[in-house]
Amino acid sequence: MAKKSWLERDKRKLRTVRKYSALRAELKAKKDYVSLAQLPRDASPTRLVNRCQITGRRRAFIRRFRLSRITFRELASAGLIPGVTRSSW
Repeated sequence: MAKKSWLERDKRKLRTVRKYSALRAELKAKKDYVSLAQLPRDASPTRLVNRCQITGRRRAFIRRFRLSRITFRELASAGLIPGVTRSSW
């Protein structure tokens, strides 16, 4: 499980990105890069981190399921993810 401070930091970044998204789009359309640079760094969507919905792990993230590989394997083996079957050959 990720530290609560990291999870809260990511939530704060997400709120900041959403807050400035319209303004960023407007400034980019005007090609006003000086004003764009004056915005907070966390207003950029590239600063967001993909995290597992259950554990908060950021590495080995599977986008389609929004889970880390470890959590995905546990849930898939237990049959808790619809449409996912274990392979055998």
